[in-house]
Amino acid sequence: MTHPRALLEGVIALAQQAGEAIMAVYAGASFEVEHKDDRSPLTAADRAAHRILGEGLAALPGGHPVLSEEAAAIPWEVRRRWQTYWLVDPLDGTREFIKRNGEFTVNVALIDGDRPVLGVVHAPARGYLAWAAAGQGAFRRAANGQDLALRVAPVPQRLRVAASRSHLDARTVALLDRLGPHERIGLGSSLKFCEIAEGRIDLYPRFGPTSEWDTAAAQCVLEQAGGAVIGTDGRPLRYNTKESLLNPDFLALSSLALPWRSWL
Repeated sequence: MTHPRALLEGVIALAQQAGEAIMAVYAGASFEVEHKDDRSPLTAADRAAHRILGEGLAALPGGHPVLSEEAAAIPWEVRRRWQTYWLVDPLDGTREFIKRNGEFTVNVALIDGDRPVLGVVHAPARGYLAWAAAGQGAFRRAANGQDLALRVAPVPQRLRVAASRSHLDARTVALLDRLGPHERIGLGSSLKFCEIAEGRIDLYPRFGPTSEWDTAAAQCVLEQAGGAVIGTDGRPLRYNTKESLLNPDFLALSSLALPWRSWL
């Protein structure tokens, strides 16, 4: 496998190109919204970003296969033989895109075995880009091209908790009630993980369906910043280990020292 760090600049360039295509649609007076079989929304921005990333990633050194939300119908019998592959959400937070609140991202992860070893998260409406590579740390790329190291915050006295703007189910509400006094922060897409990596949030609980492309890139960023993304069994989220591409329930944490077991 080509070392993940050697692929980084190519991935960042592709994520930024996808972001530009998304913003071209976003800037329009209106755009058509379709719905997939699972009723999740789909726009021309999703399709344009998928095309750029699918073609561009496949052409990078290594020739690794690409699994994208917009082209996910790859049989398990094929996927299970993959050692290294790209896992992509061309537009994470399509609902936020439709609401025009800017809280949507381009997510690109390189999976080796069952772990994300390279992750790029780009929020084009915010001019934000974070990246991480296994063993290299996590960084935010500033507008001048400088990479600024990311690090989670120390365990706080009062928790700051990310709560999805579009998904807040009864189990999440019950967990929030068990936390005691805390600050709740509404935020969309994989930006929640990045805010933990930036030291501005401590916890993001997620119960209910998410897909592997929703979490992989941001998991890499958060883990390399010192945090964790774990299932309710305490184990890190793994990828391409089963036929279903759905994640289990999980917690994204600034630290495993937090008393997360008592919250479940």
